[in-house]
Amino acid sequence: MENAKNKEKDWEGGIRIAQVSCGTVYGNVQHEIERAAEEIGAEIFVPEVDLDYVAEKVDGFGYDLDTSLGLSVALARGYAVAEGLCDADAVFVAGCHKCPRGAVIRTEIRRIIQEKTSLPLVMYPFSEKTKAGELLTRMEALITIVKRRWILERKVQEGLTAGIDSGSTTTKAAIMQDNEVIGATWSPTGDVVKTGERVFAKALEIAGVKREDIEALGTTGYGRHGLGEHFKADLVQEELTVNSKAAMYLAGIEKGEAMIIDIGGMDNKIITAKDGIPDNFTMGGICAGASGRFLEMIARRLGVDVVEMGKLALEGDAHKVKTDSYCIVFGIQDLVSALSSGARREDVAAAACHSVVEQVKEQLLQEIDLRQPAIEVGGTSLVEGVPVAMNDVLGFDVIVPKYPQYIGAIGGALLASSFR
Repeated sequence: MENAKNKEKDWEGGIRIAQVSCGTVYGNVQHEIERAAEEIGAEIFVPEVDLDYVAEKVDGFGYDLDTSLGLSVALARGYAVAEGLCDADAVFVAGCHKCPRGAVIRTEIRRIIQEKTSLPLVMYPFSEKTKAGELLTRMEALITIVKRRWILERKVQEGLTAGIDSGSTTTKAAIMQDNEVIGATWSPTGDVVKTGERVFAKALEIAGVKREDIEALGTTGYGRHGLGEHFKADLVQEELTVNSKAAMYLAGIEKGEAMIIDIGGMDNKIITAKDGIPDNFTMGGICAGASGRFLEMIARRLGVDVVEMGKLALEGDAHKVKTDSYCIVFGIQDLVSALSSGARREDVAAAACHSVVEQVKEQLLQEIDLRQPAIEVGGTSLVEGVPVAMNDVLGFDVIVPKYPQYIGAIGGALLASSFR
């Protein structure tokens, strides 16, 4: 424990995050980005480039950016980071979600930086309504990768530890002992602390151990800070780094690259990682239509629970039902209309699974490199039609490891063992 504390002190200085972006001032979100960085104790800065450097990089890039000075400067700033012309610990790449040219440039900037550096990087397509709170988890993950890389390098769980994942719709708890899960359970999220207490007590009962025997505890998810304070947790960490580490751990992948896909109750997370350490990630989605909530609402309309809907989807043909809306409201309307027109319940279930996966893929194409192997985690991975749809849409099989629904809680227990 003392060794862990000393390693944390090594990074008491501020983390410098290079901002490579276009339109953040015009889009009225620059102050929100700065607020988010300030809240996590990081310094956000814009790499300095002169006009000659901008012209040189735009010309060498070979893409016509004459009509957009903002994109030209963003491209040059990306090159400045990649070429080590500024002192950065991490990179935040941002652009307006409505700009297709900007999406192309963001992708190329990411590729250039990742090819030439090992800096952790996050991409974010903002809207004019983006607030600091939406950016916190992403920036916290950048800080975690920089400051706590030694934790993320952990390969096995040791001792008797626990993890609690307070998600938007469910709260999970897991107890681990010497690299084995000995107890795990979940409950719908209500009051954060009361739900956390309930699932922790139940997990302890399943494991057959007492609370005082737990050597270290980690919390993650939306309610991580409240639970961390209540339980006096040893580790309070955002879910992006926790989930990526746990996914590769559960899939038995220690070395090399992987892509982690987590379709959650209200949003999704897509992470690329190398040796269990994230190098790029994105979260959110165009709409809640790319979430477990959409699946739950369609299941209710079909008169079954969401797991049963996943089984129905295996018997259906998604291509027989048209659903092309990114909006959860209009997407449901499409499927309800199909049912009213006589579509088979199996086909509607399959279409719902494909709709969610298609949206995830759209996000992948814009923000993340498509990598293999792909590991699918989260409760929706147990909805059988979803991994099948993922295989179909991506064109290769995804891995669904053991305990996918407890990914955050297991990751919390795994990483907390560094603080025993």
